[in-house]
Amino acid sequence: MPDRRMYRIAAIPADGVGKEVIAAGRRVLDAMADQAGGSTEGAFGLEWSEFPWGSEYYAEHGRMMAPDGLALLRDFDAIYFGAVGWENVPDHVSLWGLRLNITQNFDQWANVRPVTFLPGIESPLRKADRLPLDWVVVRENSEGEYAGLGGRNLSGRGPGNEVAVQTALFTEKGCERIIRFAFDLARTREVSKVSSVTKSNAQQYGSVLWDDVFKRVAADYPEVQTESVLVDAMSAKFVLQPEDLSVVVASNLFADILSDLGSALAGSLGLAASANLNPERRFPSMFEPVHGSAPDIAGRGISNPVGAILSAALMLDHLGQPTAARNLETAVETVTAAGIRTRDVGGTAGTDEVAAAVIEALKLASAPLEPA
Repeated sequence: MPDRRMYRIAAIPADGVGKEVIAAGRRVLDAMADQAGGSTEGAFGLEWSEFPWGSEYYAEHGRMMAPDGLALLRDFDAIYFGAVGWENVPDHVSLWGLRLNITQNFDQWANVRPVTFLPGIESPLRKADRLPLDWVVVRENSEGEYAGLGGRNLSGRGPGNEVAVQTALFTEKGCERIIRFAFDLARTREVSKVSSVTKSNAQQYGSVLWDDVFKRVAADYPEVQTESVLVDAMSAKFVLQPEDLSVVVASNLFADILSDLGSALAGSLGLAASANLNPERRFPSMFEPVHGSAPDIAGRGISNPVGAILSAALMLDHLGQPTAARNLETAVETVTAAGIRTRDVGGTAGTDEVAAAVIEALKLASAPLEPA
């Protein structure tokens, strides 16, 4: 038996369909680990620890995660996250109490969200039928509009007089590290181009600082094409000129919105994967689908596990298993091309059926060739 590299993974299914898609993703990953265990190279194993945090935990304990939750997570190799949000907890409480609590404290400042057009999935974009579309949104994940700065005041003056101030934080260091990350990523892609997105005509401080840093960093990457686009114009470009995109880098809010638009154009938010990275690896990184907890379909076994499975591929890449990551992506493509799809993308398959099909595709891909 070859030596296997073991990885400790913290699973946080959290709420709604998060529980279903993380369970499906874990089955796929465990099947991959079992297959890899018998090979002479690329052998790896997974040690799972599941944490019951989320809105049900809040109902019992008055908080979204255990008081020592961050300390418990710190020594894991990665975190596999489902979705957060339920009707018993205000959205801002559930988000800041769990997901943002992790991303902020573990300085997961680079959020990577590929926009992937899968075979067999119908896109609302007519261009997707005749052009190879493939881009990735790089989201600043630690400051910007989600820095949590501001407050609500003057409510004591009576109804209608309260004032809320929400402050977006832009630091030169924060802008530079995410922009440089985007340029480094662009260097690895077939089309080396970075599109920077701001709203500099209206946001004359934070966005202009971002623009200045972008120009300075771009000078260090003369071989990479660049463009700076206002966020409203970029929204239109996603629809009208998607073939011109490769790496799109933007602040926390703008990239959040644009990446969801990209996933919808690819066919469904259920397909969307993401990685919340601490590139320096001082803390574990977290991998999650972006579709949310979907209370309307939770518990019915029909949620799309592809976003969670492709997030697992991003996790394998981060763990140093690129071959396994590519094999998993190829298996997903094989399954969608075969027409095994959930309802959100025009199919009839359930969550477990899609996961089982991916596992079978992985087995077939690794099967030895029959002698001639």
